[in-house]
Amino acid sequence: MFTKLFATQKKLIKAIQDYGIMTFGLFLFAMAWTLFVIPAEIAGGGISGVAAVVFYATKIPVSITYFSINIVLVLIAIKFLGANFGVKTIYSIVVVSGFFGIFQDVLSEPLVDDMFLSAVLGGMMSGVGLGIVFSRGGSTGGTDIIAMIVNKYRNVSPGRVIMLCDVVIIGSVYFVFQSVEKLVYGYVMMWVVSYALDSFLSGANRSAQMFIISKKYDEIAQYIGNEAYRGVTLLDGSGWYTQKKTKIVMSVVRKKETGDIFRKIKQIDPDAFISMGSVMGVYGQGFDKLKL
Repeated sequence: MFTKLFATQKKLIKAIQDYGIMTFGLFLFAMAWTLFVIPAEIAGGGISGVAAVVFYATKIPVSITYFSINIVLVLIAIKFLGANFGVKTIYSIVVVSGFFGIFQDVLSEPLVDDMFLSAVLGGMMSGVGLGIVFSRGGSTGGTDIIAMIVNKYRNVSPGRVIMLCDVVIIGSVYFVFQSVEKLVYGYVMMWVVSYALDSFLSGANRSAQMFIISKKYDEIAQYIGNEAYRGVTLLDGSGWYTQKKTKIVMSVVRKKETGDIFRKIKQIDPDAFISMGSVMGVYGQGFDKLKL
Protein backbone atom coordinates (compact mmCIF):
# COMPACT_ATOMS: atom_id res chain seq x y z
CA MET A 1 0.00 0.00 0.00
CA PHE A 2 2.76 2.42 0.97
CA THR A 3 4.67 1.51 -2.21
CA LYS A 4 1.66 2.37 -4.37
CA LEU A 5 1.12 5.61 -2.45
CA PHE A 6 4.77 6.58 -2.90
CA ALA A 7 4.64 5.77 -6.63
CA THR A 8 1.46 7.85 -7.03
CA GLN A 9 3.02 10.75 -5.14
CA LYS A 10 6.15 10.54 -7.28
CA LYS A 11 4.08 10.61 -10.48
CA LEU A 12 2.11 13.61 -9.18
CA ILE A 13 5.29 15.54 -8.38
CA LYS A 14 6.69 14.70 -11.83
CA ALA A 15 3.45 15.87 -13.50
CA ILE A 16 3.49 19.14 -11.54
CA GLN A 17 7.11 19.73 -12.56
CA ASP A 18 6.35 18.97 -16.21
CA TYR A 19 3.36 21.30 -16.38
CA GLY A 20 5.19 24.03 -14.46
CA ILE A 21 8.18 23.95 -16.84
CA MET A 22 5.87 23.69 -19.85
CA THR A 23 3.98 26.78 -18.65
CA PHE A 24 7.23 28.73 -18.51
CA GLY A 25 8.08 27.62 -22.06
CA LEU A 26 4.62 28.63 -23.27
CA PHE A 27 5.06 31.99 -21.55
CA LEU A 28 8.33 32.57 -23.47
CA PHE A 29 6.63 31.53 -26.72
CA ALA A 30 3.71 33.93 -26.20
CA MET A 31 5.99 36.77 -25.09
CA ALA A 32 8.15 36.33 -28.19
CA TRP A 33 5.10 36.97 -30.36
CA THR A 34 3.63 39.81 -28.32
CA LEU A 35 6.95 41.59 -27.70
CA PHE A 36 8.68 41.23 -31.07
CA VAL A 37 6.71 39.52 -33.83
CA ILE A 38 3.22 41.01 -33.78
CA PRO A 39 4.28 44.66 -33.12
CA ALA A 40 6.68 44.39 -36.08
CA GLU A 41 3.88 42.92 -38.25
CA ILE A 42 5.87 39.80 -39.09
CA ALA A 43 4.16 36.50 -39.86
CA GLY A 44 5.86 33.41 -38.50
CA GLY A 45 4.85 29.82 -39.03
CA GLY A 46 2.19 27.69 -37.37
CA ILE A 47 -1.31 28.59 -36.26
CA SER A 48 0.13 31.55 -34.36
CA GLY A 49 1.28 32.82 -37.76
CA VAL A 50 -2.22 32.35 -39.18
CA ALA A 51 -3.67 34.20 -36.18
CA ALA A 52 -1.17 37.03 -36.68
CA VAL A 53 -2.06 37.40 -40.38
CA VAL A 54 -5.77 37.47 -39.51
CA PHE A 55 -5.04 40.13 -36.88
CA TYR A 56 -3.12 42.28 -39.37
CA ALA A 57 -6.00 42.06 -41.85
CA THR A 58 -9.05 42.27 -39.55
CA LYS A 59 -7.78 43.30 -36.06
CA ILE A 60 -9.38 40.19 -34.55
CA PRO A 61 -7.27 39.39 -31.43
CA VAL A 62 -4.67 36.71 -31.95
CA SER A 63 -5.92 34.78 -28.91
CA ILE A 64 -9.39 34.27 -30.42
CA THR A 65 -8.17 33.07 -33.81
CA TYR A 66 -5.44 30.90 -32.29
CA PHE A 67 -7.81 29.21 -29.86
CA SER A 68 -10.62 28.74 -32.40
CA ILE A 69 -8.46 27.14 -35.10
CA ASN A 70 -6.67 24.89 -32.64
CA ILE A 71 -9.91 23.68 -31.05
CA VAL A 72 -11.21 22.70 -34.50
CA LEU A 73 -7.91 20.88 -35.22
CA VAL A 74 -8.04 19.09 -31.85
CA LEU A 75 -11.59 17.86 -32.54
CA ILE A 76 -10.47 16.60 -35.95
CA ALA A 77 -7.43 14.94 -34.35
CA ILE A 78 -9.60 13.19 -31.77
CA LYS A 79 -11.72 11.80 -34.62
CA PHE A 80 -8.75 10.58 -36.68
CA LEU A 81 -6.10 9.89 -34.02
CA GLY A 82 -8.26 8.71 -31.12
CA ALA A 83 -9.79 10.05 -27.91
CA ASN A 84 -6.49 9.76 -26.03
CA PHE A 85 -5.01 12.55 -28.11
CA GLY A 86 -2.53 14.73 -26.15
CA VAL A 87 -3.78 16.24 -22.91
CA LYS A 88 -0.59 18.31 -22.80
CA THR A 89 -1.36 19.67 -26.28
CA ILE A 90 -4.83 20.80 -25.20
CA TYR A 91 -3.33 22.35 -22.06
CA SER A 92 -0.75 24.21 -24.16
CA ILE A 93 -3.38 25.56 -26.52
CA VAL A 94 -5.47 26.93 -23.64
CA VAL A 95 -2.47 28.46 -21.87
CA VAL A 96 -1.00 30.10 -24.99
CA SER A 97 -4.42 31.51 -25.91
CA GLY A 98 -4.67 32.94 -22.40
CA PHE A 99 -1.21 34.51 -22.59
CA PHE A 100 -2.02 36.05 -25.99
CA GLY A 101 -5.26 37.46 -24.60
CA ILE A 102 -3.51 38.97 -21.57
CA PHE A 103 -0.40 40.42 -23.16
CA GLN A 104 -1.37 41.47 -26.70
CA ASP A 105 -3.18 44.67 -25.68
CA VAL A 106 -0.69 45.48 -22.92
CA LEU A 107 2.39 45.07 -25.15
CA SER A 108 1.14 46.63 -28.38
CA GLU A 109 4.15 48.91 -28.98
CA PRO A 110 7.32 47.48 -30.64
CA LEU A 111 10.10 46.74 -28.17
CA VAL A 112 12.70 47.38 -30.90
CA ASP A 113 12.33 49.48 -34.05
CA ASP A 114 14.46 47.28 -36.32
CA MET A 115 12.38 44.63 -38.13
CA PHE A 116 15.31 42.27 -38.67
CA LEU A 117 16.18 42.40 -34.98
CA SER A 118 12.55 41.74 -34.10
CA ALA A 119 12.54 38.66 -36.36
CA VAL A 120 15.77 37.31 -34.87
CA LEU A 121 14.94 37.99 -31.21
CA GLY A 122 11.35 36.80 -31.63
CA GLY A 123 12.53 33.66 -33.41
CA MET A 124 15.16 32.85 -30.77
CA MET A 125 12.77 33.38 -27.86
CA SER A 126 10.01 31.42 -29.60
CA GLY A 127 12.36 28.54 -30.44
CA VAL A 128 13.66 28.26 -26.88
CA GLY A 129 10.08 28.36 -25.54
CA LEU A 130 9.03 25.58 -27.91
CA GLY A 131 12.14 23.61 -26.98
CA ILE A 132 11.18 23.75 -23.30
CA VAL A 133 7.64 22.59 -24.13
CA PHE A 134 8.83 19.75 -26.41
CA SER A 135 11.40 18.59 -23.85
CA ARG A 136 8.51 17.88 -21.47
CA GLY A 137 6.47 15.97 -24.03
CA GLY A 138 4.18 18.89 -24.86
CA SER A 139 3.13 20.47 -28.13
CA THR A 140 1.47 23.73 -29.15
CA GLY A 141 -0.82 21.91 -31.56
CA GLY A 142 -1.53 23.69 -34.83
CA THR A 143 0.46 22.41 -37.80
CA ASP A 144 1.81 19.57 -35.62
CA ILE A 145 -1.73 18.13 -35.58
CA ILE A 146 -2.08 18.49 -39.34
CA ALA A 147 1.27 16.73 -39.81
CA MET A 148 0.26 13.80 -37.57
CA ILE A 149 -3.02 13.32 -39.43
CA VAL A 150 -1.36 13.45 -42.87
CA ASN A 151 1.42 11.12 -41.72
CA LYS A 152 -1.14 8.54 -40.56
CA TYR A 153 -2.66 8.17 -44.03
CA ARG A 154 0.17 9.20 -46.36
CA ASN A 155 3.87 8.35 -46.43
CA VAL A 156 4.89 11.98 -45.92
CA SER A 157 7.21 13.02 -43.08
CA PRO A 158 5.72 15.36 -40.44
CA GLY A 159 8.65 17.74 -40.89
CA ARG A 160 7.85 18.20 -44.58
CA VAL A 161 4.17 18.85 -43.87
CA ILE A 162 4.99 21.44 -41.18
CA MET A 163 7.54 23.17 -43.44
CA LEU A 164 5.05 23.33 -46.33
CA CYS A 165 2.36 24.75 -44.03
CA ASP A 166 4.77 27.37 -42.66
CA VAL A 167 5.86 28.44 -46.14
CA VAL A 168 2.23 28.95 -47.19
CA ILE A 169 1.29 30.75 -43.95
CA ILE A 170 4.23 33.16 -44.10
CA GLY A 171 3.65 33.74 -47.82
CA SER A 172 0.07 34.82 -47.13
CA VAL A 173 1.30 37.98 -45.36
CA TYR A 174 2.19 39.39 -48.78
CA PHE A 175 -1.52 39.64 -49.64
CA VAL A 176 -2.07 41.78 -46.55
CA PHE A 177 0.84 44.23 -46.85
CA GLN A 178 2.07 43.69 -50.44
CA SER A 179 5.55 43.87 -48.90
CA VAL A 180 8.37 41.58 -49.95
CA GLU A 181 10.37 42.86 -46.98
CA LYS A 182 7.87 41.53 -44.43
CA LEU A 183 7.71 38.27 -46.35
CA VAL A 184 11.49 37.83 -46.19
CA TYR A 185 11.63 38.65 -42.48
CA GLY A 186 8.94 36.04 -41.88
CA TYR A 187 11.15 33.38 -43.48
CA VAL A 188 14.13 34.69 -41.47
CA MET A 189 12.10 34.16 -38.31
CA MET A 190 11.10 30.65 -39.43
CA TRP A 191 14.77 29.72 -39.86
CA VAL A 192 15.78 31.23 -36.50
CA VAL A 193 12.95 29.38 -34.69
CA SER A 194 14.05 26.09 -36.27
CA TYR A 195 17.72 26.67 -35.41
CA ALA A 196 17.00 27.76 -31.81
CA LEU A 197 14.63 24.81 -31.28
CA ASP A 198 17.12 22.25 -32.60
CA SER A 199 20.00 23.81 -30.65
CA PHE A 200 18.02 23.75 -27.41
CA LEU A 201 16.86 20.15 -27.79
CA SER A 202 20.22 18.79 -28.95
CA GLY A 203 22.16 20.85 -26.40
CA ALA A 204 20.34 19.30 -23.46
CA ASN A 205 21.16 15.78 -24.70
CA ARG A 206 24.52 16.35 -26.41
CA SER A 207 26.93 13.48 -25.85
CA ALA A 208 30.68 12.92 -26.04
CA GLN A 209 32.79 9.84 -26.69
CA MET A 210 35.93 9.62 -24.54
CA PHE A 211 39.05 7.53 -25.11
CA ILE A 212 41.40 7.50 -22.11
CA ILE A 213 44.89 5.97 -22.07
CA SER A 214 46.38 5.66 -18.60
CA LYS A 215 48.43 3.28 -16.46
CA LYS A 216 45.70 3.66 -13.84
CA TYR A 217 42.96 2.65 -16.25
CA ASP A 218 41.30 0.43 -13.64
CA GLU A 219 40.75 3.32 -11.20
CA ILE A 220 39.44 5.57 -13.97
CA ALA A 221 37.10 2.87 -15.28
CA GLN A 222 35.87 2.16 -11.76
CA TYR A 223 35.07 5.86 -11.22
CA ILE A 224 33.19 6.23 -14.51
CA GLY A 225 31.22 3.04 -13.96
CA ASN A 226 30.47 3.31 -10.21
CA GLU A 227 30.31 7.06 -9.55
CA ALA A 228 29.55 8.70 -12.90
CA TYR A 229 27.11 5.83 -13.64
CA ARG A 230 28.17 5.45 -17.26
CA GLY A 231 29.10 2.35 -19.22
CA VAL A 232 32.78 1.61 -19.76
CA THR A 233 34.50 -0.56 -22.37
CA LEU A 234 38.16 -1.59 -22.08
CA LEU A 235 39.97 -1.91 -25.41
CA ASP A 236 43.34 -3.56 -25.98
CA GLY A 237 45.93 -1.26 -27.47
CA SER A 238 49.60 -1.15 -28.32
CA GLY A 239 51.86 1.90 -28.41
CA TRP A 240 53.63 2.20 -31.75
CA TYR A 241 56.65 4.05 -30.37
CA THR A 242 57.00 2.16 -27.08
CA GLN A 243 55.74 -1.17 -28.46
CA LYS A 244 54.06 -1.71 -25.08
CA LYS A 245 50.62 -3.19 -24.54
CA THR A 246 48.08 -0.89 -22.90
CA LYS A 247 44.40 -0.62 -22.05
CA ILE A 248 42.15 2.06 -23.51
CA VAL A 249 39.09 3.19 -21.54
CA MET A 250 36.20 4.06 -23.83
CA SER A 251 32.98 5.63 -22.56
CA VAL A 252 30.09 7.67 -23.94
CA VAL A 253 28.77 10.34 -21.57
CA ARG A 254 26.67 13.49 -21.62
CA LYS A 255 28.65 16.65 -22.40
CA LYS A 256 27.56 18.19 -19.10
CA GLU A 257 29.17 15.25 -17.25
CA THR A 258 32.61 15.63 -18.81
CA GLY A 259 33.80 18.37 -16.43
CA ASP A 260 33.56 16.13 -13.35
CA ILE A 261 35.17 13.23 -15.21
CA PHE A 262 38.11 15.38 -16.34
CA ARG A 263 38.69 16.64 -12.80
CA LYS A 264 38.66 13.10 -11.41
CA ILE A 265 41.03 11.80 -14.09
CA LYS A 266 43.43 14.63 -13.27
CA GLN A 267 43.38 13.54 -9.60
CA ILE A 268 43.95 9.86 -10.48
CA ASP A 269 46.55 10.31 -13.24
CA PRO A 270 47.65 13.82 -14.33
CA ASP A 271 49.60 12.23 -17.22
CA ALA A 272 46.58 10.44 -18.72
CA PHE A 273 46.05 10.88 -22.46
CA ILE A 274 42.42 11.78 -23.28
CA SER A 275 40.67 12.11 -26.60
CA MET A 276 37.09 13.42 -26.66
CA GLY A 277 34.75 13.99 -29.59
CA SER A 278 31.12 14.96 -30.04
CA VAL A 279 28.76 12.28 -31.30
CA MET A 280 25.64 12.89 -33.37
CA GLY A 281 23.38 10.35 -31.69
CA VAL A 282 23.61 7.83 -28.86
CA TYR A 283 20.98 5.13 -28.44
CA GLY A 284 20.60 2.56 -25.70
CA GLN A 285 20.41 2.33 -21.93
CA GLY A 286 20.89 5.73 -20.29
CA PHE A 287 20.54 7.61 -23.58
CA ASP A 288 17.91 7.95 -26.31
CA LYS A 289 15.57 5.15 -27.27
CA LEU A 290 16.06 3.65 -30.71
CA LYS A 291 13.05 4.56 -32.87
CA LEU A 292 12.18 2.64 -36.02
